[in-house]
Amino acid sequence: MSRRTRIGAMAATLAASALLVSSLGQASTATPGHHKPSHHRTVGVQVLSFNDYHGQIEAPAGSSAILGEADDPSNTVVGGGEYLATHLKKLRKGVRHSTTVAAGDLIGGSPFLSGLFHDEPAVESLNAMDLDISSVGNHEFDEGVTELLRMQNGGCHPVDGCYTDKRFRGADHQWLAANVEYKPGTRKAGRTVLPPYEIKRYQGIKVAYIGMTLEGTPEIVAQAGIRDVRFLDEARTANQLVRQLKRKGVEAFVVLLHEGGFAPGTYDECGGLSDPIKTINDNLDPEVDLLVTGHTHSPYVCPLPDARGNTRYVTSASSQGRVVNETWLQLDPRTRDVVRDKVTSTNHLVTRDVPADTRQSAIIAKWSALAAPISNRVVGTISGDITRAADRQTESGLGNLIADAQLAATSAPADGGSVAAFMNPGGVRADLTYSQVSGGEGPGEVTYGEAFAVQPFGNLVVTMDLTGDAIERLLEQQFAGDTKRFHLGVSEGFTYTYDMSRPAGDKIDPATIAINGVTLDPSATYRITTNNFLADGGDGFTVFTEGTNRAGGGDDLAALVDYMAARPQLAPAPTDRVTELP
Repeated sequence: MSRRTRIGAMAATLAASALLVSSLGQASTATPGHHKPSHHRTVGVQVLSFNDYHGQIEAPAGSSAILGEADDPSNTVVGGGEYLATHLKKLRKGVRHSTTVAAGDLIGGSPFLSGLFHDEPAVESLNAMDLDISSVGNHEFDEGVTELLRMQNGGCHPVDGCYTDKRFRGADHQWLAANVEYKPGTRKAGRTVLPPYEIKRYQGIKVAYIGMTLEGTPEIVAQAGIRDVRFLDEARTANQLVRQLKRKGVEAFVVLLHEGGFAPGTYDECGGLSDPIKTINDNLDPEVDLLVTGHTHSPYVCPLPDARGNTRYVTSASSQGRVVNETWLQLDPRTRDVVRDKVTSTNHLVTRDVPADTRQSAIIAKWSALAAPISNRVVGTISGDITRAADRQTESGLGNLIADAQLAATSAPADGGSVAAFMNPGGVRADLTYSQVSGGEGPGEVTYGEAFAVQPFGNLVVTMDLTGDAIERLLEQQFAGDTKRFHLGVSEGFTYTYDMSRPAGDKIDPATIAINGVTLDPSATYRITTNNFLADGGDGFTVFTEGTNRAGGGDDLAALVDYMAARPQLAPAPTDRVTELP
């Protein structure tokens, strides 16, 4: 496994000086509490971290190129593998002990250039930027455990084969999966699918990096590829490993966890951290010295109290290579533990005012040449921007349009006889914008690559029978208590009304649920369409699993492409199909 060559002994004095300057210069948002204070000379360790890379080897465009006004009032243009790699090199320069880690979702939900090739380009990009360790995230399981192991260990794709004349070598970094183990009754029962931790040594002092994904991964991943594994409680898993590793002489611990929260303030602040990560932090063994998180795409640097009242930093670095966190741990050679009152942490914007990394540029050029014949083919035209909603709780023109496309693909009796379709908002990964020109096409022309970026998961369309009562219960699963979790995209002709003031499980008036103006009969059976992710109960929509007489309807991206091809100058689908009562 390749690793960076660190600075030699002749530069030790310069490295120590750089370490001291960097440590003193880090921003912090609170005075850390004390944890095994020491008056001895410490060993400084720079931990650089990011999360939710999602195969973003090219610089993100449009609204994805900025963090947004709340996180970054300057609206600085940021992100992409070429610039993340440069910033990592700049931060490492002159540092004796530097480790680069990530908190999952490095692959999956990727743009066309990486997603088309099952994220081999993303792994090649991460290898070139010298990532050391990462936790798995939910998207690492998008194509199942077997494919994740191929990403780690290498080999050609079992269906597509090799994309070049060289065998895919897999990831140089180690993915960690402490809370993902094979179920009882399977051949590998009780074993984790990937190592639970990795130990690094800095001048003889051990630091354990424990990595895992959120316990709720099965709710947001297609079931077919994870049927043999189970996902365990995050804090309980970490705490058990801490106890085991302490018996092996480890005193310093970093947890890489693909779960997070939201924190008011800018990208380098913390105005209070929300659940679920706050509760996980509260339940985590106080021996854990740093918690690197992800999943929510929210950047924050939060000094939170552990169970003993000592400050422990909880960090997150946005997504798509737009932010990188730098945390300095000071290790006491006597106690072999982190001196908590000397820990500093800050988030850095991955700006584009630096030279693009040449190795990353070469990777982009290589895969772009392979993708161009497919990517640049024009598959449709649009009359204006067709966009996602600002959040996943709001009806969107693009989400409804995808539902329309899936209904069109399955409405004929021979194709499934569907009367309504539903789309999950998390499956809509990019906008269709009129002015975007990605392959020499004209404004308003949509290329295959642009369409792929909207739906990159390779899901299949599924048609099934659901009763009217089941459809009502399905719609109620959009809500959790007094909050709205998700807003399903709905196809043309499907309408309903909801009232947030009503109790959970009764926010929708059954009398308002209609197809083409006809109210649903709770006891009648209706033919409906969705993708296989939702059909397996993804995003917590378990009612879909009650569907009977299932039939496949082809690839979801093909349904969208065919829909656009048949409708030149396509406009956004209306967003008046669902009504919220005041």
